[in-house]
Amino acid sequence: MSRIFLIFLLLLSYVSGAYLQEERWKSGETFLNFLERNSLPQSIYYNLDAGDKELAAEIMTGIKIEILKDKKGGIEQVLIPISDELQLHIKKIKGKYTLVTTPIVYEEKEEKLSIPIVKSPYQDIIDATKNYLLAYQFVQSYKKSVNFKRIRKGDRLVIFYKQKIRLGQQFGSPLIEASMIEVHGKKHFVFLFNKGRYYNANGKEVEGFFLALPVRYTRISDRFTYKRWHPILHRYRAHLGIDYAAPRGTPVKAARAGKIIFAGRKGGYGNTIIIKHEGIYKTLYAHLRNFRRGIRRGKYVKKGQVIGYVGTTGLSTGPHLHFGLYRGFRAINPANSVHITKSILKGKLRKEFLKVSNKYKEEMDLATKSNLEPKIEKEFKYVMKLKSKSDFL
Repeated sequence: MSRIFLIFLLLLSYVSGAYLQEERWKSGETFLNFLERNSLPQSIYYNLDAGDKELAAEIMTGIKIEILKDKKGGIEQVLIPISDELQLHIKKIKGKYTLVTTPIVYEEKEEKLSIPIVKSPYQDIIDATKNYLLAYQFVQSYKKSVNFKRIRKGDRLVIFYKQKIRLGQQFGSPLIEASMIEVHGKKHFVFLFNKGRYYNANGKEVEGFFLALPVRYTRISDRFTYKRWHPILHRYRAHLGIDYAAPRGTPVKAARAGKIIFAGRKGGYGNTIIIKHEGIYKTLYAHLRNFRRGIRRGKYVKKGQVIGYVGTTGLSTGPHLHFGLYRGFRAINPANSVHITKSILKGKLRKEFLKVSNKYKEEMDLATKSNLEPKIEKEFKYVMKLKSKSDFL
């Protein structure tokens, strides 16, 4: 359906001469920098409320953005994803620019992958799907429980997952629902269950991405939500992290070992630290009063190491830590990863899990009997005209 819609826009574009330009968000660029570089009024940012100013700090380096320009090169609209669900939408109406937060239009496909191992699980997944995030997530889910060095050529892997498709292309992070890999002929399973956690065939949580609590807090002042329709403001709001209220100066610790890739001011987040961990995970620590001495970009930190102190810098009504967790470009709920010990499913929950996992096993047995590869969406290069200037995807 989306492809038909794009073809329709293609036909309309011949009349207008408008075109859609795609680019990646530049490293170190702030929302204000972007406005200035594109000769857009900075009032777009300063007229936002505190919540939206904070969301403007969520723009991740490398995310793909779309800029709609008229035939003279003037900017008509801009779409900047801040998560898999929401985007900042700049649009020009009657000569004036405004910014709103809108849902991202996409379709979600159920995909199945069943292939023999030829080179390595990671490379074979990329060769079959062109999906690097899927390869990362698959390998990460087995990293601590399977010895990949024992895999032999001809062993198989199976993945059942969901993938968002936007404008004819893979968008955002895939969600692996169940997977299997053979190691020297022996099958190893992983299933998604119980608040987004992964378990093996015995109902034991696999060695996933566990985080330590980053701060000793007094209360949680705001919880994570992807998108929420505000009944009074009549607009979408989001909060892509957890706010831990704590006294000013309370030590903030790295939730997991990793490399600091950002330490500085970040728009409405004020003093912010971003740490890159193994695989495609990142954690964010915002509104800090200051950084601990020696903390800087490029430094490696250990899990539990003090990196800064609770403050109210940026847009903050009181001392707290805004803590964010990201898998690739996707913000995910830190509450599902902040725990120390692996859990084992018991009782009613275990019975429910076995019912789900046995169904997946049956489907995987069928999948292993033939090669299954998802259809790879072709990249769409297009120019587009809109029915009206306020009607941009």
